[in-house]
Formats: sequence, structure tokens, C-alpha cells
Amino acid sequence: MAYREGSDGILALARPPRRALTDLKLPPSPLLIILEAVEKPGNLGAVLRTADAARVDAVIVCDPRTDLYNPNVIRASIGCVFTNQVVAAPTAEVVAWLRQHGIRSFATTPAASDLYTNMDFSGPSAIVMGTEATGLSDEWLAAADAQIKIPMAGYIDSLNVSTCTAIMTFEAVRQRGGQN
Repeated sequence: MAYREGSDGILALARPPRRALTDLKLPPSPLLIILEAVEKPGNLGAVLRTADAARVDAVIVCDPRTDLYNPNVIRASIGCVFTNQVVAAPTAEVVAWLRQHGIRSFATTPAASDLYTNMDFSGPSAIVMGTEATGLSDEWLAAADAQIKIPMAGYIDSLNVSTCTAIMTFEAVRQRGGQN
């Protein structure tokens, strides 16, 4: 858990929890956050904090490019990586699992024409976020039930992935009456 000097001579060795999609305990109308190919530990940690604050039912990381238990993930999440339901799985498996469970997926992309505020997140919903560098893969864009965007009034076309996730997630929570 310590990756700096001055660990006070204490060392512990533990196996990180490994969860599969089948391990998730979900209510009848879950709210999920899905991240594809997340690569920056700080962003993953910040998304996990948002998930905790909004009481999201699970965070699914498709094809991760960083270890879910990277020390920077633990630090940035303030430990939420241990208290949230977090699962890593391949994109194709997640897409099939969502369909099997009747969970609508909302893929975020600056190229979308529909605004996130015009979507109905009141039912079983998954907010799908891509990487800051390349966005979502063609696989996710094709598989999603809807493509949505946050309107951008400035010169840039995107925000930090953790900021976008927070905006979308709290809109879904608002539509659900503040609770999910």
C-alpha cells in the first residue's frame, strides 16, 4: 500500500479481490459506469469516488490499461476501489452481459447529436466512457443503445473523463429522484 520511502517498516501482502460480471449484486434497475481502456490511475480513482458519491451500483472496466489496484488508483479513489463493486472484463463480454440483463448502454462521444440531458436514465442504465485520447472504440459505439454528448461551448471538444463521468452520473441520479 505504501510506495514511498518511510513505510515505517511495516509490510503486508494480500491478494486483491477478483470479481467477475457474474459476481455483481445488482438491484432490478441498476446504474452502472463502464470505462473502456482506462489508462490513467488517477482518472480511474476519481471515477470510483464519483461512483461512491452517487451510489452507483457497479463500475465495470473494459480492457483496462492500468491495474485496478495500482497505488495511484487506491490513493485517488480514497479506498473506494475496495468499497465499490469493481469488475474488469473484455468489451465483448460486457456488451453481451448488458443485453442479457436488459441494461441500456449510453456511449459518450463528442460526435453524438443527442445531449445527455435528453436521455432517460430512469431504467437499468450504463454510462459508457472512453479514453481521453481516443474516446470509445468502434465496437462500443456500434453496440450502444444511444450515443450522447455533453454540449461544449468553448474551443475544445471534450473534458477530463472523470469530469464527464461525474456530470453524466449525477444527471442519471437526478432523474432517478436522487437515489438509485
